[in-house]
Amino acid sequence: MNALAQDPVRSVVQSVDWLTIAPPALAALGALAVLVADLFLPERRKPLLGPVTVAVLALAVLGLLPLLDGDRATFCLTADPAVCSYVADPFTLAVQFLVLGAALIAALLSMTAVRDDALPRGEYWFLLLASAAGAALLPAARDLATLIVALEVASLPSFALVGLRRADGRSSEAALKFFLSSVTATAVSLMGVSFVYAATGSLHLDRVAEGLRETAPGLETLAATGVALTLVGFAFKTAAVPFHSWVPDTYVGAPLPVAAYLSVIGKAVGFSGLILVTVQAFPSYGHVWGPSLAVLAALTMTAGNAAALRQRPERAHSAVRLLAWSSVGQAGYLLVPIAAAAYADEPGRAVGATVAYALMYAAVNLGAFAVAAHVGRSAAANRITDYRGLYAAHPSAALALAFFLLCLAGLPPGIIGLFAKVAVFSTAVDAGLGWLAAVMAVNVVIALYYYLAWTAQIFRTPAQAPAARARVRVAAPLTTAIALTGLLAVGLSGAPQLALRFAADVLL
Repeated sequence: MNALAQDPVRSVVQSVDWLTIAPPALAALGALAVLVADLFLPERRKPLLGPVTVAVLALAVLGLLPLLDGDRATFCLTADPAVCSYVADPFTLAVQFLVLGAALIAALLSMTAVRDDALPRGEYWFLLLASAAGAALLPAARDLATLIVALEVASLPSFALVGLRRADGRSSEAALKFFLSSVTATAVSLMGVSFVYAATGSLHLDRVAEGLRETAPGLETLAATGVALTLVGFAFKTAAVPFHSWVPDTYVGAPLPVAAYLSVIGKAVGFSGLILVTVQAFPSYGHVWGPSLAVLAALTMTAGNAAALRQRPERAHSAVRLLAWSSVGQAGYLLVPIAAAAYADEPGRAVGATVAYALMYAAVNLGAFAVAAHVGRSAAANRITDYRGLYAAHPSAALALAFFLLCLAGLPPGIIGLFAKVAVFSTAVDAGLGWLAAVMAVNVVIALYYYLAWTAQIFRTPAQAPAARARVRVAAPLTTAIALTGLLAVGLSGAPQLALRFAADVLL
């Protein structure tokens, strides 16, 4: 105490480990650099902003390598160095690799879309990098304030990205729906955080957990209400029922690379935040969030797969809508291990299955969107019927899409999809949630139909098939995106045991 009194400045100044915060910091600095460069570059030079964005994101991914040697933390309390606001542990690094790698693939997809759709280059690349910076910050956050700030930094640029096609009324409508739904969920979540703070007197996750275990008499209802409301904002980001209605219209109205970005980054942000608040901040309230998330998981996978099953192949934008509803169904699978963590002796091992599944889903879903972006260049309506005969026109793109769809379905040769589903399924069984495992099994069978129906279109006779007639050359950035996601999916399918090992080793 005397030392603090003698040096009051030192008592409140926190040290910053710049290497630890490098990945999100590089994305943030890149966003500012792109925004400033856009002001001074002549119009003919602005196409360079795309490759610069890709380079910044690649550098941010490489910035994860020096952090692999052990856990690191910064922005710690001077009075208690063990309590920190930013932690780079295996969970953080895995999710940061997912979001930054996915943002890199989305940037490659965007290089063609920005030119074809005449999107404002500077604004687009700035918003993409800013959102990626927030998404990379969130899994490292270990206090509720930083979690909410990171969530909004990741979300706010996304609203603008969805509405950047200013001449398209659907884009503006999608952005408005996305915005109104999201800010409502955020307001509810902020109220929950304020209730939790009032009940515990802290925002740091470790101290919140301690405070909730020893809640003062008379504050139990306030604490339970705060826990429930805090989860609402993160449940929205995961597109869990009943917070899923914005998904199909938003994906259709947004530029296709933005829809691909939201399908992966939005889920990664939501699930990493949900894991942190449930497993680290609210473990003593597992009896509240465990059953709730189990019911949400069952409803979400059922609603998503049922809606995907009802998509008519000849309907305009049916391919994007199917991917949108499929992503809702996949969100249900991702929720299963988090719900199981409430009943598990080692909750870290349970949520590891969510991280492993999310990595598989990110690779194959972005690959499917990459092929959809190619087909959309010659068939703007992007119907499922537009994929008829794709194999005759572009064998490599067709085989890649078929492989991605089989991975999502969990069928050979997409072995990684099967093993990731097994990892998720086993967490439900081990936690005693047999009914949830049964619901998941039924939904996996339902999903087989629409994934296989789309795959069949690819290899059908190309008579009258727009995709086959047009023979539009696959753009180089799209080729790179398809190749990267394809190589990752094939590599994981060749060594599927890595998914199960990863699910067991990524601990909080």
